[in-house]
Amino acid sequence: MALAGALLATVLLPGTATADDCAPPRVPGAAKQVAACLADLTTAGTVASGHTVPADWAGLTSAALPRPGAVPGVQIDGYFPDSSTTNQHHGWAHDAQFVLRLPARWNGGLVVAGSPGNRAQYANDRAIADHVLAAGYAYAATDKGNTGLEFFTDGHRPGDAVAEWNHRVTQLTLAAKATVAQRYGRLPQRTLMAGISNGGYLVRWQLENRAWLYDGGVDWEGTLWTAGGPNLFTFLPAAIRNYPAYSAGSAEAHQAILDAGFAPGSEFLWPYHDQVYWGLTQRIYRTEFDPEYRGSDADYAYADRPRRVHRAVERVELTGRIGKPLITLHGTLDALLPISRDSDVYAQMVGDRPHRYYRIEGGTHTDALYDTYPDRLRPIGPCFLSAVEAMGGWLDGHTPPPSKTVRRAPGEATACEL
Repeated sequence: MALAGALLATVLLPGTATADDCAPPRVPGAAKQVAACLADLTTAGTVASGHTVPADWAGLTSAALPRPGAVPGVQIDGYFPDSSTTNQHHGWAHDAQFVLRLPARWNGGLVVAGSPGNRAQYANDRAIADHVLAAGYAYAATDKGNTGLEFFTDGHRPGDAVAEWNHRVTQLTLAAKATVAQRYGRLPQRTLMAGISNGGYLVRWQLENRAWLYDGGVDWEGTLWTAGGPNLFTFLPAAIRNYPAYSAGSAEAHQAILDAGFAPGSEFLWPYHDQVYWGLTQRIYRTEFDPEYRGSDADYAYADRPRRVHRAVERVELTGRIGKPLITLHGTLDALLPISRDSDVYAQMVGDRPHRYYRIEGGTHTDALYDTYPDRLRPIGPCFLSAVEAMGGWLDGHTPPPSKTVRRAPGEATACEL
């Protein structure tokens, strides 16, 4: 994990430009980097050129999310020293992988992102990178130091894998700032942190604990970790335990899921989440923080678990004590991280610090579900693009709209007015 003394290998990919304006800068601390001068850094170009992995971002956005025009520039892929090998991209079998994209026309800013879920470094390419690159920002993203459904095998103590996420974001931010300075001759005038779900958690944590590195952040449904609750373990077991009886028609089980925090009106999403998310999410994160538990995850009672489990969560918990402006977006029909147990609570934790909280009516955890239920849901992606613009305006002295619920409106698949 050490930054100093790392071997730096720089290679231009075959067939890429080698002119001075495409010469790649050195990424401080990287053990390996591979650079390419590309005609288009957005997914419209990188899918064709092989400089992204669509599987990383599959399912996160709606089909109607606008696509910007081509953004030429330099892409640098690489990794920092790390001992774990969950990320197989590029055939490297090496974690702490990153991607940096440096547009030819730079607006003076940098956006840093950590991947949602347990995905790798390209997971935000469609939802975030395309649009901030089109606006002129340099962009940097990390795999958080471990990936996949067995991410919890990384580290020695319970909570180590998640704690590494925060370290890797800090590491990349420092390196990206220095790389930007090499490329453009000056440090970024503005550095933003942005992310979805677990990536949103990273935004919150960085603005609480490393605020000096950033000017602001945009948090899209960040995961809330608090040692005393709420957290995943205080609502997911109730959903897992009661869903079979609910699906068989039990009104009591239905009420138990609602009482756990899941929103009335989100029931049509429960079958999918029961099959895809609830049990899996509970199992892998419980294994990360409480590997000695041997019972059923449906019966997991976090409040009754030993103090060591709560201490493991405490290592990575959020406090709300942000040091820079933050915009939070969360869908009212989120059926994985119910809004009443997540961002509603986090907004209260933040209190009167510089924060705007926009509850997106009809939004759910993954925007691809909008394509299945366009009459019941709205995508959050267009609201995120508006939030990035609003954050830029906020930092320029233009106060964003007060926190509120953003109602559904015509054209919401491609635009959103906060």
